[in-house]
Amino acid sequence: MRRVQTVFARLYRSPALLLCLAAAGWSGNFVVGRLTHGTVPPVNLAFFRWLAATAVILPFGLPRLRRDLPVLRQCKGTVLLLAATGVAAYNTLIYAGLRSTTAISALLMQSIMPVLILVFVFLLFRERPQRLQLLGLALSLAGVWVVVTQGHPFDAGTLALGGGVGWILLAVVSYALYTTLLRRRPTVHPLSLLTSTFALGAVMLAPFAAAEAAAGHPLPLTAGSVAAVGYVALIPSLLCYFCYNRGAELLGAARAGQFLHLMPVFGAVLAFLFLDERIRGFHLAGAGLIGAGLVIAALRRGSGDTGAGPEGVPETGVEDARRLPPRSA
Repeated sequence: MRRVQTVFARLYRSPALLLCLAAAGWSGNFVVGRLTHGTVPPVNLAFFRWLAATAVILPFGLPRLRRDLPVLRQCKGTVLLLAATGVAAYNTLIYAGLRSTTAISALLMQSIMPVLILVFVFLLFRERPQRLQLLGLALSLAGVWVVVTQGHPFDAGTLALGGGVGWILLAVVSYALYTTLLRRRPTVHPLSLLTSTFALGAVMLAPFAAAEAAAGHPLPLTAGSVAAVGYVALIPSLLCYFCYNRGAELLGAARAGQFLHLMPVFGAVLAFLFLDERIRGFHLAGAGLIGAGLVIAALRRGSGDTGAGPEGVPETGVEDARRLPPRSA
C-alpha cells in the first residue's frame, strides 16, 4: 500500500507525466471511436458517455452545484451554449466522422483549433489578430487542405470532405467556439461547471440518441460496447481532466497547453497498434504546415490573443487554470 501511495504521490508532483497521460488518454478517445465505428452508433456512444460521466461526477459536484445554482441560472444562456458546443456537439461529430475517416486524420484536424479560435475572437469580441497570427492561420489551413485532399491539394477530385473529415472539421469549429465562449463563463467552482455541462450535454443528446435507436441503431449490449462507453466516460471525460488541471497548476497553463500537441503523436502510435493505420506522406506534410502555422501564430501575443491556450485554459496563470475545464475530447 505504501508503494502505491508513493507512486501516486510522485505522479501528483510530476506535471510532465500528468500532461502526457492526459494527451494519451484523449488520443485514445479517437482510437476507441474509430475502433467501434461499425458496431457502436455515434450519437448513442456520445450520449451514454456523458450520462455515465455525469453519474460518476455528480456525488462530488452536487454540493458545489447547489451553492452555485443561482449564478448558473443567471448565466443560463452561456452555460447552455457551452454544453451544446463543447459537450454534446463536439464529441458526437467526432464519433460520426470516425465512421469514415482514420483516427490519424481526425487527430491532425484538432491541431488547427488554436488558429480557429482567433477567428471566433474576432467575430465575437472584435479583437483583430496580428499579421503573424493571420499568416499562421493561412499555413494551418493549408495543412488541413493537404490532409483533406489526401496529398493532392490541386485535385478537387480527391477532396475528402464528403466523408468523415467534414464531420471532424465541424467538430473542431464547434470546440473552437466553445473555447472562445469560455471567456463568458460563470464564476463558479470547476466542479459545478463540469457537472452542469456534462448533465446538460447528456440531456441535449437524449432525443437524438432515441431517434438513432428507433431508426434501428441502438447501443448494442456487448462487452465491446460497454468497454467503449466505460473508457470514454472515465478516461477522457474524468481522469484526463484531473491530470490536465493538475499539470496546468504545477507548470502553468501556457506551457501545459503545448503538451496537447502530442495528441497526434500518441494517436498515431495507438492507431498503428490497435487499428493498423499507417502514417502516410500527406499526413506528415499536413502536420508540418499545421505545426509551422501554430509556431508563427504564437511568435507574438498581443491584443489579438484569445487569452486561452489550445484547450480553453487561460494563459494568465495558475489560478485561472484551476478554475477552468480543459477540453472534453
